[in-house]
Amino acid sequence: MKKAKVGIIMGSSSDAHIMQAAADVLTKFGVDHEFAVVSAHRTPDAMFDYAKSVDKKGIKIIIAGAGGAAHLPGMVAALSTVPVIGVPIKSSNSLDGWDSLLSIVQMPNDIPVATVAVNGAHNAGLLAVEMLAIADSSLKQKLAKLKKENVAKVNKQNADLKKK
Repeated sequence: MKKAKVGIIMGSSSDAHIMQAAADVLTKFGVDHEFAVVSAHRTPDAMFDYAKSVDKKGIKIIIAGAGGAAHLPGMVAALSTVPVIGVPIKSSNSLDGWDSLLSIVQMPNDIPVATVAVNGAHNAGLLAVEMLAIADSSLKQKLAKLKKENVAKVNKQNADLKKK
C-alpha cells in the first residue's frame, strides 16, 4: 500500500460530504490520500499527534475542513511543517460559513493557511495537486490537460450560444 501524500481531515464526520470533493480530485489525479476526522476541540491530543506525525507518515500537504469556529486548519498549521489548505465549511452551527472563512483566513504571521472558498473542497484538492506538481512532471502534464479541457468546454459553450 502506498503512503498517502495528502491528508484530508475534518472536524466532524458531518463535514465528510463536503470534503469528499477534495478526495475525488486527488483520486482523479492519482494522488494517494487519507481521509479522517481530527477534531481540534473534541480530540485535541489526537489533533496534536496527527499534526506532529505527518512528516514521519510522508504526508506532504494537509487539507483541513472545519465549520463554526474552525480552529482545525490553523492549529494543524501551527504544529506541522507542511502546507495546510483550509476549507471553511458552512455547517449547522456557522454564520452562513462566514465565521469559518474568517477564522481560517485571518491567521497570524508565521502560521500561514492557504484558504479556499466556503465549501470549496474541490479547489482545495486541485491546489494540493498543483503544489505536488512542482516536483512531479506527470501531475504537471495532467494539470495541463485539465486546462485544455477547460478551454474546450468554454469554446463549446460559446458555440452552443451562437446556435440559439
